[in-house]
Amino acid sequence: MAVHLVNPSEISFGTAVITCRWLYVLAGATPVEHGVPSVIDETLEPMDVDRVRPNDVVGIGIHTMNAARGYAVGRAARERGAWVVFGGVHASLFPEEAFASGGAHSVVTGDGDRVWPQVLADCAGGQLQRLYQGGRVEGAEMVQARWEVLPGDRYLWGAVQTTRGCPKHCSFCSVWRTDGQRPRLIPSSVVIQEVVALRRLGFRYIFLSDDNFYPITLHDLELAKKRSDPTLFNQLQTVRQARFELMERLAELPDDLMFFTQITMEAAEDPEYLRAMRRAHIRGALVGIETITAEGLKSVYKGFNSSGDELVARLQTFAQHRIHVLGSFIFGLATDRPDTFDATADLAQRADVAAAQFVILTPFPGTVDFLSWEKLVEGQTIDGVPMNRYWLAPSHRRMGVRVPNPVMSREEISAGTRRAWDRFYSLRFLWARSRRSTKLRERLAFILVSKLYRQMYARTGLAADSARANRAATWVRLMAWPCRSLFKTAPMPALVAPRDVR
Repeated sequence: MAVHLVNPSEISFGTAVITCRWLYVLAGATPVEHGVPSVIDETLEPMDVDRVRPNDVVGIGIHTMNAARGYAVGRAARERGAWVVFGGVHASLFPEEAFASGGAHSVVTGDGDRVWPQVLADCAGGQLQRLYQGGRVEGAEMVQARWEVLPGDRYLWGAVQTTRGCPKHCSFCSVWRTDGQRPRLIPSSVVIQEVVALRRLGFRYIFLSDDNFYPITLHDLELAKKRSDPTLFNQLQTVRQARFELMERLAELPDDLMFFTQITMEAAEDPEYLRAMRRAHIRGALVGIETITAEGLKSVYKGFNSSGDELVARLQTFAQHRIHVLGSFIFGLATDRPDTFDATADLAQRADVAAAQFVILTPFPGTVDFLSWEKLVEGQTIDGVPMNRYWLAPSHRRMGVRVPNPVMSREEISAGTRRAWDRFYSLRFLWARSRRSTKLRERLAFILVSKLYRQMYARTGLAADSARANRAATWVRLMAWPCRSLFKTAPMPALVAPRDVR
């Protein structure tokens, strides 16, 4: 009984920026008696379903936008006589859909870290259950990724997780509903072990793939301190101290390591935290800026963000601490206007944001936005598919997913979004941003990597037929080869965690 773990994708680039972490976590959770699992990341290459044999186990993890491809893989694997098991956020939200559309024998909801061995044992014994509830695994019980099965020279960055869950409640995000609002911290010793394992393989750049690397804000502590009962304040302080302990341990690792993470803008108000991040080799962070207006922020339950000149100042605070920001912006809010696109790209440039991504507001299952939007589109269809199941429609037709805007059509929003990508990643803007490096080689490398990022991610939320998608994939394959030499370095097979040799 062979085990196949599949990350579905309709487009294969031959390379990927960041390792698909869940594949290697489940590989680590696979008991030795089931052999070494076959790990298939379709962002690299499509799955060869002919390798699947009867009674093999095919585990497929899906989110909303790759669900349709995942279901196609599942049906093909079932036709080959394999056990088909679905997991991931989307399968957790719509388990019955995996059975109806994906040929599933079983669905795992929640975290798969601890329940996966039981799934495999039941497959081997012919007693597979229809549904397994993984729940929310505590940090100390989370399984380490099995990095030794990683394919060589296919990923630019590694990925390590330090916490799950986010205390925020943004209307467009499902994380706080699926992973919970209580931070579940992974012990720092475990995090360091994984980082060391990746550095041994030659990875210098590592993504700390947390839902929110800054789970406790100074404002949270102030509010908790005002309570007559100190219990909550003490709990929050414990979490905060654990973050500083982790960063102290990251600071002890080789100086050539560079980390990137995800964080809320509130960290700009916490210079002690930013200084600790810098000492810990955390060189950049994805910051969910979302929109540049106060009205837009209020509409997505993100009033803790800033707008206008205050937004520029807070973003520049990150730059002053030498932490490069990847700003994430959403277009298509009811407050957006035709001039929003250029204004957003220009503000991102003025705020010294190193990189940016511009996505169209899409109502994802599990979010507050989806619940209200679903009622508005009742009875509407895309190519015969109910609008509230738009992810089952052909990818190039998902442009039909419409979130009402008072002044713009979906087509106008798509055109404006493309214009923002083109403007921010124009050679003029890129050359200006590259000034953060003084050496010509580094400035050219920055431009090359920026163009690669734009090529891989600019289609997010936009319609693209298969011909355009294939052309984009070809460009990425050509650009990825020189980029690999910028990110990978000589392996350090003898590296151990500093405190392990004291």
